Amino acid sequence: MCESLVSPDYSQTAIDAQKPLKLGIMASGSGSNFAAIATAISNNVLPAQVQVVIYNNPGAKVAERAQEQGIPTKLINHRDYQSRERFDQEVVAALKAADVDWVIMVGWMRRATQVLVDAFPRRMLNIHPSLLPNFPGIHAIEQALDYGVKISGCTVHIVTLEVDSGPILMQAAVPVLPDDTADTLHARVQVQEHRIIVDAIAKLAQDQAT
Repeated sequence: MCESLVSPDYSQTAIDAQKPLKLGIMASGSGSNFAAIATAISNNVLPAQVQVVIYNNPGAKVAERAQEQGIPTKLINHRDYQSRERFDQEVVAALKAADVDWVIMVGWMRRATQVLVDAFPRRMLNIHPSLLPNFPGIHAIEQALDYGVKISGCTVHIVTLEVDSGPILMQAAVPVLPDDTADTLHARVQVQEHRIIVDAIAKLAQDQAT
């Protein structure tokens, strides 16, 4: 059983009169959270549109998912840049060219520099697979299991310069079962990630409309 810790479900909010949020998605891998967002938009339960999907790993499945829906994609490979700041300058340029309102990081495995944070102050969200402030950074699922916690979960938060430390918008709890592995726990956490990232964006859209 899973419990929402911060906010109610906004995914069923009436959206007809709301101006869609223009989103820039940043992802490094499979893009399952992006898929949840795109599905909610296509089902008319999320007043948003994805302007661009930026990814940093060639061959990342998120690009294929986006292209199947006709959403523009842009590969910006961090390995091609001599500094994090120069890389983020290129990311910012792509986001601004796409005219995005909000930046949504879903499995973006790069640390944001001041360049990116300053370009979209308090307009970037990140989804993280733990109940922050517990287990920031990478390998959060494995850390939770190593520590023997009984409750894990996920968090949507505003991106700040310090890793996984911005203001929390929404969380969901996921019990850790006695026989859980990193894979089984991660799969259940992801179910809640897909829900609360959509709910958090819907809340932003609702706030914009009022």
